[in-house]
Amino acid sequence: MLALLAFGAGLALSREPALLGELGRVSFSFRGPSFPLTALTWDDAATGVVVLGLPQAALTLGNAIVATVEENNALFPDRRITVRTVAIDHGIMNLIGTSLGGVPMCHGAGGMAGHVRFGARTGGALVILGAIVLFTGLFLADSVATLFRLFPPALLGVILVFGGLELAAGAHGNHFDKADRYVMVLTAGVAMWNMGAGYLAGLILWHVLQKGVLRIDAKR
Repeated sequence: MLALLAFGAGLALSREPALLGELGRVSFSFRGPSFPLTALTWDDAATGVVVLGLPQAALTLGNAIVATVEENNALFPDRRITVRTVAIDHGIMNLIGTSLGGVPMCHGAGGMAGHVRFGARTGGALVILGAIVLFTGLFLADSVATLFRLFPPALLGVILVFGGLELAAGAHGNHFDKADRYVMVLTAGVAMWNMGAGYLAGLILWHVLQKGVLRIDAKR
């Protein structure tokens, strides 16, 4: 990962030499968090729930909670977590973060796959990442846009490709039951059109298969 980031930064500087001068003018200045709750209106809250919250619910439940728990428990069976724990963690994280002016955040199976793919094996990796992000937010807030220009969008694409390969490999390998494969294919297919509809379709099919309304005889 460090070699990849260094290559991306070198490429960005070669394409935009003036960026080096802008980096030289980066200065450290402390900026504390803001407290926007006093300016929040009921209209703002309603818009956030209807326009932002509800459309995101399926992705958050599927990718950020259920899939993250399954992936963690498969990769690190000695450090198992539960859906309930991660869901509560999401709630607390967003209640505190947004009250300090932050944007809503979530975990994600893809993010975990990316961390693992590039070498992270313990929670210490996230502590390091969190410290870097916290330092940047508190002392380099005015220079974030310049720092981001060091990393071309194509660099993010490479990281996502490797994270996707790790996720696609699957912690269960080829040991899914055939019924689970049908649920996965249906969910992924419908989600290409609409994420919420894909989540709902997969959930309905899973319950139908569990109740025996529709039988799939072959196990593998």
